[in-house]
Amino acid sequence: MIKIGVISDTHIPMRARVLPDFVFESFKGVDLILHAGDLLSEDIITDLEIIAPVYAVAGNNDSFRIYEKYGERRIVEVGNKRIGLTHGYGRDKTHLNAYREFMNDKVDCVVFGHSHIPFNEIIDGVLLFNPGSPTDRRFQPRFSLGLLYVYASIKGEILYFDPMK
Repeated sequence: MIKIGVISDTHIPMRARVLPDFVFESFKGVDLILHAGDLLSEDIITDLEIIAPVYAVAGNNDSFRIYEKYGERRIVEVGNKRIGLTHGYGRDKTHLNAYREFMNDKVDCVVFGHSHIPFNEIIDGVLLFNPGSPTDRRFQPRFSLGLLYVYASIKGEILYFDPMK
């Protein structure tokens, strides 16, 4: 089994000065980390690389420098699975926009962010997964991030955390 930490919409330093401790606690033992954009600071990548290798994409709030370095979409191959990674866009149906972005790429999973709303559903045999945000709840009752488990299939789990005091 391969265990993947999934995070998005960290918005550091706008929404928090640093990543919350629960990110590091939750990602202990992961084999790699996916960040679905809106980093704002590349320091996030450096912090997460202490835990595991990081694959990231730029989000709509990221600088041109981050966009140039990470791009807006990528496919990550893990074991015999293909995971599409994008930030996403749109106000409604962000999950469908992300799904459409990889329709012709034969992926097993699409990881996206943008909405800050956790999402973990299979549509047409593809797992669509949004971990939410660990720093900006945006009308959600709790902060969140995610884990993916790659076996013969891919399963997702959303982890929720109480608001920081």
